[in-house]
Amino acid sequence: MAIYLTKESKVLVQGMTGAEGMKHTRRMLAAGTDVVGGVNPRKAGRSVDFDDRAVPVFGSVADGIRSTGADVTVVLVPPAFAKAAVLEAVDAGIGLAVVITEGIPVHDSVAFTTYAKEKGTRIIGPNCPGLITPGQSNAGIIPADITKPGRIGLVSKSGTLTYQLMHELRDIGFTTCVGIGGDPVVGTSHIDCLAAFQDDPDTELVVLIGEIGGDAEERAAAYIEQHVDKPVVGYIAGFTAPEGRTMGHAGAIVSGSSGTAQAKKRALEAAGVKVGDTPTQTARLVRELLDADHATPREA
Repeated sequence: MAIYLTKESKVLVQGMTGAEGMKHTRRMLAAGTDVVGGVNPRKAGRSVDFDDRAVPVFGSVADGIRSTGADVTVVLVPPAFAKAAVLEAVDAGIGLAVVITEGIPVHDSVAFTTYAKEKGTRIIGPNCPGLITPGQSNAGIIPADITKPGRIGLVSKSGTLTYQLMHELRDIGFTTCVGIGGDPVVGTSHIDCLAAFQDDPDTELVVLIGEIGGDAEERAAAYIEQHVDKPVVGYIAGFTAPEGRTMGHAGAIVSGSSGTAQAKKRALEAAGVKVGDTPTQTARLVRELLDADHATPREA
């Protein structure tokens, strides 16, 4: 009942001993995440107490993997050190690296996402809230108490809208919610998550949240039309965005008719996706589809 992250996942936190790392590690532990260690070369051999659990600090990701069997790392380090942190994790053989850090230079993101793909490490992010499988594990900064386990999969460029849809549909619940990030270069795409949710037997419907700029949503629409037979409901942030403006995320810029919310909505609707004009309307469309014979698969 999950993609990418389960209760069996063993999580390292790179940057755990910093203020943000401490705060979010505590929240991850409270959500049931099996945080097995932090990584800080200057504090190796120590441990950090989080309420009733002492979490060891390792000098490297490789040491952490050898000692704990970790298969996930959450990267909570400053932008200047993020590239090195991710490359270290990839070289150590980590399976999943969740890069929360925002403000990473694009050329750094290109370098580590390309390298990770070559080496077989999945990157979530950068500049993302991470992912959560409610009731099982939470890798990142998504609030764990705003929803519950259920039958909806969610993939989103926007952290805030991830939280809003999780909250609005909290009575139904989610299999996994993935915040892929809104930077121009990210390690995991809408399409990657759509494919995983399509293969997950417990996900009955997928919510796809996009935003203005780029063509990721148009490419996702083409993929849905060919490969996804589960219902998909979409929302595009930025319907009121003026042309040529960036809207929060580095990748969210509109040029001419390319990348507009209306163009993305048309592409998704042409692929059979129901698209809401507001987050609340999007949640209502989800309810209507799930109520209609428990989300009977549509024709691909």
